[in-house]
Amino acid sequence: MEKTILEERKKTIYQFICDEFYVPMKAKEMAVVLSVPKSQRSELQEVLDALVMDGRIEVTSKGKYIKSEGKYLTGTFTAHARGFGFVSIEGEEEDIFIPESQVHGAFHMDTVQVAITSENTGRRREGTITKIISRGTTRIVCTYEKSKTFGFAVPDNPKFGSDIFIPQERSKGAVSGHKVVVEITDYGKEGRKPEGKVVEIIGHINDPGTDIMSIVKAYDLPVEFSEKIMHQVENVSNEVSTADMAGRMDFREWQTVTIDGEDAKDLDDAITLTKEGDNYKLGVHIADVSNYVQEHSALDVEALSRGTSVYLVDRVIPMLPHKLSNGICSLNAGENRLTLSCVMTIDPKGNVIDHTIAESVIKVDRRMSYTSVKKILEDHDENEIREYENLVPMFELMRELAAILRKKRMKRGSIDFDFPETKIVLDEKGKPIEIKPYERNVATKIIEDFMLIANETVAQDYFWQELPFVYRTHDNPDTEKIKKLSTFINNFGYSIHIGQDEVHPKELQKLLQKIDGTPEEALISRLTLRSMKQAKYTTMSTGHFGLATPYYCHFTSPIRRYPDLQIHRIIKDNLRGRMNAKKIEHYDKILPEVAKHSSEMERRADEAERETDKLKKVEYMSERIGEVFEGVISGVTEWGFYVELPNTVEGLVHVTTLVDDYFHYNESTYELVGEVTNIRYKLGQRVHVMVTGTDRILRTIDFRVVRQDEREAGKE
Repeated sequence: MEKTILEERKKTIYQFICDEFYVPMKAKEMAVVLSVPKSQRSELQEVLDALVMDGRIEVTSKGKYIKSEGKYLTGTFTAHARGFGFVSIEGEEEDIFIPESQVHGAFHMDTVQVAITSENTGRRREGTITKIISRGTTRIVCTYEKSKTFGFAVPDNPKFGSDIFIPQERSKGAVSGHKVVVEITDYGKEGRKPEGKVVEIIGHINDPGTDIMSIVKAYDLPVEFSEKIMHQVENVSNEVSTADMAGRMDFREWQTVTIDGEDAKDLDDAITLTKEGDNYKLGVHIADVSNYVQEHSALDVEALSRGTSVYLVDRVIPMLPHKLSNGICSLNAGENRLTLSCVMTIDPKGNVIDHTIAESVIKVDRRMSYTSVKKILEDHDENEIREYENLVPMFELMRELAAILRKKRMKRGSIDFDFPETKIVLDEKGKPIEIKPYERNVATKIIEDFMLIANETVAQDYFWQELPFVYRTHDNPDTEKIKKLSTFINNFGYSIHIGQDEVHPKELQKLLQKIDGTPEEALISRLTLRSMKQAKYTTMSTGHFGLATPYYCHFTSPIRRYPDLQIHRIIKDNLRGRMNAKKIEHYDKILPEVAKHSSEMERRADEAERETDKLKKVEYMSERIGEVFEGVISGVTEWGFYVELPNTVEGLVHVTTLVDDYFHYNESTYELVGEVTNIRYKLGQRVHVMVTGTDRILRTIDFRVVRQDEREAGKE
């Protein structure tokens, strides 16, 4: 049901239930009274369900609908390991705190009804859970513990505070130390543990790969593709036929390269670049995945369900089967490939003065790696220059144009956080042998700049055509957070201008430039990043704050992101003259859910990637207990402070290990201050720490501060 129709019907039904002559009735009775035909009763049910979810009406134990009494809200419960939790309400900025005594049997991610118990001004609202509307978790990854006549499953996720009782006959033969997937059969009551059954044994806790697989299962990431999908993929041709190329722009004679990481196999973007007079002609050619993944096919339904490829530390869980993503859809050198191209004419100031978006066919000349291009452009490596002699002028032109595009972006206020990503090197058994920061180089920045301008150009084109579309948007930061940041940086002599409750990205960019190379750079960069919101997919182009652009979308990675694949279909329907009223209505109907689901799947993928990285970092540091490292304080709380090492590993110095004084947490300056000694530990400060312990289940690392006299004693 369309949102506007749903809202109108909700209003009508709510008024009907609020009428003084209304008597509580079931949905069927209501349908009779309101003369709703049988064919539309499911729509009435949809309206009633929506009103219940909004907390405006309730269902009695006899299934009758009544108006809600009191201020009930409906939201999602997020549990905390210590027993309390929070309920987040859709559309509301602030969540509601639920004390442990008011949780009333709710589990992490349940949809609950909550009543507000206190609304102190200036403090977070508190509430009590009055009803569990639906359970958010039915399956959970646990470590199995066997006893004589039954078993217990200890959830991996500390937010599920309770062990789960497993009757022996429902244990699937699991033994102590097995990682298992448990289906909850009874959520228990206060004083009685939940009950469940083992539905899958992942492997023993000590077996290689079991740790990562446990995270895969915990996030419910799909691993295999169904037989039906694989059969569909088998029928896809491995060659591009003459018929496939008909009606497309033919760019096969253009000098074309792909530039990717050494181990990348799904090459979905290729570049062409020439200079015509003073202007540059940049072609960004993207694999035409939509040619092989038809809308509503089993393959498409699965791709939408996955939303994105997930890049874990030891494996990739692809959105599309490898036969497609590494085969006919991958822009492999020397092969004819179908593409969707955005060819832009860019003037010397970086303005796109003309552009063409077209279905095309290309043939890549060379498959380049970031390392090779870096060797040519930065290291001037003679062997590399000789090997790619005929391409070197194009690479130099790429560097020239990328610098122009970057300068233009920076001028308008685009914010560039240069935090290193983590590269974790594993041995053949999955054990981490090296952890290092993965730095961007000249080649990665060139590709980044070219993808950004293509994404922006496509988004702007479709915005002005006023067609249904999926945009990548990034909202302005929360005013309160920016004001807090502004107050804090004043301590260092910096300031940002905040106009009418809003900050321009240019202000944050200028701040990052000012702090570049200063001792407080790490600290202020982090706090600036934390004050920003997360980017998401939307059907309205509300702008991208971080890139300081009113138009942005994801067009360049249809192999690994569903929104890109979705807009390729829209572009092709438009190019082929099929964007009639019926098509527009179709897209208007499906796109809001595509955008919402894709945003959710992106969050899931990010969290799973972060968890696997944390797991391997803990494993790596557990071999280094007793060793001393220098790091930077990356977070300060009342229970201690976090320290990040140069290799991106982060651990906690608990306040109880600071034995030389009693420390108070100063929230406004993000520091712990010693009561007697006035010793201070603040964000961005360099400290030496010793690794004292690790916890693989909680994925935490413990440090303690090593004082200078201790370090000097150790050197002697």
